[in-house]
Amino acid sequence: MRVAIAGAGAVGRSIAGELLENGHEVLLIDKAPTAISVERVPQAEWLLADACEITSLDEAALQRCNVVIAATGDDKVNLVVSLLAKTEYGVPRVVARVNNPKNEWLFNESWGVDVAVSTPRLMSALVEEAVSVGDLVRLLRFSHGDANLVELTLPEESALAGTQVGDVAWPQDTSLVTIIRGTRVLTPTGEDSLEAGDELLFVAAQAREEQLEDLLSVRKES
Repeated sequence: MRVAIAGAGAVGRSIAGELLENGHEVLLIDKAPTAISVERVPQAEWLLADACEITSLDEAALQRCNVVIAATGDDKVNLVVSLLAKTEYGVPRVVARVNNPKNEWLFNESWGVDVAVSTPRLMSALVEEAVSVGDLVRLLRFSHGDANLVELTLPEESALAGTQVGDVAWPQDTSLVTIIRGTRVLTPTGEDSLEAGDELLFVAAQAREEQLEDLLSVRKES
């Protein structure tokens, strides 16, 4: 998979390193000469250019990219890069970094953003996830379809503990994608049983989140 990353700062380089370790082809783009540190990520391609300029993106051959990541420290730049990547080059997947939580509402399909990642929101969500049992925690927002990646740790008293996944009447527009049980990561099937303490990851429409939380947190009859 070919990935272009706009912004070669600490965030962009860190993402590039992870992707390269997983066997992907990575191009880092930055307009600041001081940001071009080839020795830090030598396996990546580097381009000294303004990612907000069409000529720069032509040089980067953005149309060959499967994913574009707008990872600069400037929300305006990230929005422009996202919009150009989606509308001018038809990039299938655009991920954008949100620096200021007040701007999060802009990072949506209208600006070409498929996934918006807000570091402050993600950090607070991870704190909530670490201390909350029985409460739905929103981890990530997907722009298309108004869907979110949400997590809930199944409480001991949940009526669904011991129930097979296929026997649960899940709300519409929700999908259980992963069960984390101790050190194991399970891809759920209809025959898998839910256990108290399971971390359940769902992709769910925002309008269904409350219904999903109510379903998972309902107490067993005494």
